[in-house]
Amino acid sequence: MKRIQSSPAMILLFTAVILFCLPHRGYPQDKASKIDTLLQAYHNNGQFNGTALVAEEGKVIYKKGIGLANMEWNIPNTPDTKFRIGSITKQFTSMLIMQLVEQKKIDLQGKLIDYLPYYRQDTGQKVTIHHLLTHTSGIPSYTSLPQFFEEVSRNPYPVEEFIKKYCSGDLEFEPGSQFSYNNSGYFLLGAVIEKVSGKTYEEVLTENILKPLGMKGTGYDHHDTIIPGRAAGYSMDFDGYENAPYLDMSLPYAAGSLYSTVEDLYIWDQALYSDKLLSKKWKDILFKPHVSAMGAHYGYGWAVGQKGFPNSKEQVTSIAHGGGINGFNTLIERLVDQKHLIVLFNNTGGAPLGAIGDGIRNILYGHPYDLPKKSIAEAIYKAILEKDVESAINDYHELKKKHPEDYDFGTNELNRLGYHLLQRKKISEAIEIFKLNVEVYPKNANGYDSLAEAYMLSGDKELAIKNYAKSLELNPKNTNAIEMLNKINKEK
Repeated sequence: MKRIQSSPAMILLFTAVILFCLPHRGYPQDKASKIDTLLQAYHNNGQFNGTALVAEEGKVIYKKGIGLANMEWNIPNTPDTKFRIGSITKQFTSMLIMQLVEQKKIDLQGKLIDYLPYYRQDTGQKVTIHHLLTHTSGIPSYTSLPQFFEEVSRNPYPVEEFIKKYCSGDLEFEPGSQFSYNNSGYFLLGAVIEKVSGKTYEEVLTENILKPLGMKGTGYDHHDTIIPGRAAGYSMDFDGYENAPYLDMSLPYAAGSLYSTVEDLYIWDQALYSDKLLSKKWKDILFKPHVSAMGAHYGYGWAVGQKGFPNSKEQVTSIAHGGGINGFNTLIERLVDQKHLIVLFNNTGGAPLGAIGDGIRNILYGHPYDLPKKSIAEAIYKAILEKDVESAINDYHELKKKHPEDYDFGTNELNRLGYHLLQRKKISEAIEIFKLNVEVYPKNANGYDSLAEAYMLSGDKELAIKNYAKSLELNPKNTNAIEMLNKINKEK
């Protein structure tokens, strides 16, 4: 039989055929390019400024800084830039608690009063460690207290003093009966860690997690400490960027005071697949979906559930958590079935990290994804400044008619523009924008509530009553409308 020699062209053709026939969902480089295009599009729209890391099957395929870590000095973000991670801190706190549980120093069903004897007796005897971990304690969250951010958040507090003053309110519901996301619960867990260990929360964190894993870019954020590579935090509104309000970092504490890098959270993610920090028995309990909340489930410091894809029955297991703190918002999502990872850090406040994460997840699994839309509110705000509110409303209708796919026309767009105008004492303009919102979204209760608030500020109580009543008709559970109507009626 005649032997056929393979030419280079034939080898290339044969290789291409084999690769085409093999099952795959895109090559890592192709996915990395799509992820970069997606993030750059969000950045160009002013909707993302930070760093990102994406891993596929445990291997990093994308790692990049986008935008500026410091706008005053024009310093760019890089993969090793340190960001405040907000509530991602909670998963480190829950790990420390579970390590102490494994060492039999803490009982998950133990009462709060067993560990913090100074806590008020009546509620401390009802609330367990499990309740604190799952946001089911019923203890009021201190960040929801009236005027907390305006009057308290800049002041340092010792742990015990802060607990007695701000984490010891009357129970809002019977422990274990409801889920209510709660920063007080994780602040208390930090105090429990300190009481049981005899060390500070920061020391236990460093000794039990950061040093063993070599997470050199992670730590407890102290304002006065020089931390090389720390990003500055900014907030952004329709008028541009400004420095985020100061927050004393003793207050987020075990609920939100850590800083980290996307590279360190990759190290953290990989360690969670091993028994380096905790044995499988206790990890299973940590990641177990203990309670249901808002269509999802919550374990200990993590949201756990299934994520789907557009026009597909496919679902994947997601273990994730976000974080938000003055000037920063963050996201970590572990897609554990395939060991994929998405980490997003942003240092300009409220970036739409959920939507960005959805897009990246779709790319990883070979599903269609959407590029971001421009803000219609920002587009028409320029017309208000340069012309008048009537011109802005005309622009809104014109852009919606001619460019419906290019802009975000969601109800929240007009609502946030209206409140921005209220903050700048442009009350008549705000009323017109809120009126446009209820015209376009007549079934949205919040739109009428916002319009009523603007009428109250203008002194028109009759129209305020009318719109609060309409809001309440659409949403009978609108407590703000109920309270405002009662207040107005008492003043008559």
